[in-house]
Amino acid sequence: MKKYIALALMVTGTAALAHGGVKDPHVMHRMMGMSELAKQMKLIGAMAKGMMAFDADAARAALLNISREASEIPALFETAATDPKSEALPVIWDEFDSFTSRASELESLTRGLAGSVTSEADLRPVMQQLGKACGACHSDFRE
Repeated sequence: MKKYIALALMVTGTAALAHGGVKDPHVMHRMMGMSELAKQMKLIGAMAKGMMAFDADAARAALLNISREASEIPALFETAATDPKSEALPVIWDEFDSFTSRASELESLTRGLAGSVTSEADLRPVMQQLGKACGACHSDFRE
């Protein structure tokens, strides 16, 4: 679980630096959406790691926010825009059905998980499932 929390914190920390100098508005919009996902992951990760107090309502809200953002991923990537600052691989548009399917899976997963968080102990399996879902997509579609 620690590696998933570390991944979420790392993604969030580097997001601000990655956005500097992006020229393509489509890419910038995508990066902002992905940064919002990372922000929500960071919140859940901080609770799971004990860095902030457990708040079931905040965890549920974060999961629902991830679900909402995931539902927007296909639209964010409809335009095959590139930018030197982008970490999106061109294979996204070659395998767009697979890519959007993974976004849909993340949307469904997080919507379902939102109702399952009632205690701090629930966060560990949530982080594991989120880490696997995010990692699966990143391994194929992100630098």
